[in-house]
Amino acid sequence: MENSKFKTVRRVLWLILFANFGVAVAKVIFGIIIKSASMTADGFHSITDGSSNIVGLIGISMASKPIDQDHNYGHKKFETITGLFIVAMLVFLGIKIIAGGMSRLIHPLTPQISISSLVVMVIKLAINLFITTYERKKGEECNSTILISDAMHTKSDIYVTIGVLITLVAMKLGAPVWVDSLASMIVAGFILKAAYEIFDMACGILVDRAVVDNKEIEKIAVKHELVKGVHKIRNRGTMDDLHIDMHILASCQLTLEQTHKLSHDIEKMLQEELNPNAQVITHIEPYETELGKED
Repeated sequence: MENSKFKTVRRVLWLILFANFGVAVAKVIFGIIIKSASMTADGFHSITDGSSNIVGLIGISMASKPIDQDHNYGHKKFETITGLFIVAMLVFLGIKIIAGGMSRLIHPLTPQISISSLVVMVIKLAINLFITTYERKKGEECNSTILISDAMHTKSDIYVTIGVLITLVAMKLGAPVWVDSLASMIVAGFILKAAYEIFDMACGILVDRAVVDNKEIEKIAVKHELVKGVHKIRNRGTMDDLHIDMHILASCQLTLEQTHKLSHDIEKMLQEELNPNAQVITHIEPYETELGKED
């Protein structure tokens, strides 16, 4: 199951890599030809899309390694760490584009806008829409942090491209030259926003933010006829690498074999309703003792 997931993620990353570099080269070339800061900035953003795919391929290669003596829980968090590398790349690029936009405000250049350049941008927009939709869908199917992060990264490209198109059309209709520099800085804003969203998601995993509502976990566990109550529920990780631990109240009349089976039953119920890869640890306590404490 795990090998299949990592193979799928790797295949998607290679496909998106080639698509992103194709989009990037076209944007940069046309941006330079027509002297458009916003289109060129958009093109370099697409290059980082491709670069993030390379980082993702490295990350998924490390994350797919099996459990070993030094990594008892596996290597899956390398997916999350990879997301932080993507954040660093986006922040660097955003700052660079802002600096370039400010420079263009001081030393403005008039873009040479043609119908063909606008057509190219529309085509690139369509490609980015496909990339984002496809990668997000596969990321959710595989519960892959890398694919979801990269899709969020590429999604910002869609809004950026729309902004560039609007800018070029506006300038074609007579808008002032400084609008192009302003647009490139708005591009940077979208890039930094994407960086923050990926950073927030990655940090949530690294600091063990709850993945599932604990009430939902309790609702599933109490369906078992032998469970008298559930408390001290905790969960962390991701949907694909979900770790749950809780205290279960059950009759003290149960045998060791019955309590052992109860633990496995609860784990199976949670896996069926949440994720097949969920790892569940239960601490079973005597219900009668707890009841006496309340009295």
